[in-house]
Amino acid sequence: MKKSIKKVMLALMMVPLVALSVSNVAFAQGGLQGGADAAKGDNVASDLMGNGGVFQTVTNILLFIIGAVSVIMLIIGGIRYVVSGGDQSAVTAAKNTILYAIVGIVVAFLAYAAVNFVINQLAASA
Repeated sequence: MKKSIKKVMLALMMVPLVALSVSNVAFAQGGLQGGADAAKGDNVASDLMGNGGVFQTVTNILLFIIGAVSVIMLIIGGIRYVVSGGDQSAVTAAKNTILYAIVGIVVAFLAYAAVNFVINQLAASA
């Protein structure tokens, strides 16, 4: 049992070492963008940073999904509040749903601003 745990732990420790060695090769070839250029195929966009880059596209899609789910939960909370019929526990649950949905929307907006700021700063420094 202890030997199998040792093997698993050693294998888990090897993953970051392999990742670090691969990243060192990528950074030696021109940083993060150099690693992307080295790994790309023919006729494939490799812009990681800046407007239209891979990072910005992925984060915009994820933040859109988070925002959409928050708006849907806000609507569901409103419907639950309306149909609660005066039941105190149902009203409290509906208010919590509305509160958490609003917090989700605010977090999505702040994350969008932070991600775009960081991406623009990284693109400007590259």
